[in-house]
This record gives sequence, structure tokens and C-alpha cells, in this order.
Amino acid sequence: QVQLVESGGGLVQAGASLRLSCTVPGRTFSTYALGWFRQAPGKEREFVAAISWSGRSTKYANSMKGRFTISGDNAKNTVYLQMNSLKPEDTAVYYCAAGREYGSRVDEYDYWGQGTQVTVSS
Repeated sequence: QVQLVESGGGLVQAGASLRLSCTVPGRTFSTYALGWFRQAPGKEREFVAAISWSGRSTKYANSMKGRFTISGDNAKNTVYLQMNSLKPEDTAVYYCAAGREYGSRVDEYDYWGQGTQVTVSS
């Protein structure tokens, strides 16, 4: 079983920044695409960003482009999500995921972390 562990969530005011981290087992980090998703209360889980297994390609949901940045650190087997200019509508549980497909759909990812709560107050 592949275990992904997220951290870095919290309560911030609108306009602030947060950086989420997700540690990934070494073999998974180097062979799987890694993505971030989020789920707000009463809503479906939605795609935020993804990075290819090589780290050379990234993709984002349109509403996050320019505010969020996904990156990976090979030495630490960690993927990050830098979130700037946070808005109250960004409030959600954020999940890290690993998948064989470099995609934006939930069903393209095989392994999931437990999630970390991000709350943005107005």
C-alpha cells in the first residue's frame, strides 16, 4: 500500500499564502504522476494541479492558474502546492494523489493521502 502524507493546511485570512506538502514513497515519486485535488463541503472532489513523473510538465485547473504552483523535490520525495492570494472559496480539504496517468480526473489516480484542511476567512 502506498502512503501519501499531506501537511501544511491551516486557517488563514483572504489574500494570504500557504504551502502544502505531500511526502511520497521514493519509488512512487519517480514513476507516478502526482496531483492535488480539493473537496469542499457538499461538493465533489475537484482537480487543482498535477505534475508529471519526470517533473517536466505541470497542469492546473483554470481557476487556480496564476495563483497556485505545483512543484516537486526529488531529494525529499515531496510534492508541494504553493497557494497565493487565497480566497474564501478556496476553503476545502486538499488531497495529494499519485497515479499512472498524468490526468485531471479523480479516477486517473490510484493512491490518495488523508487530506489536509485549508480554511480561508474573509
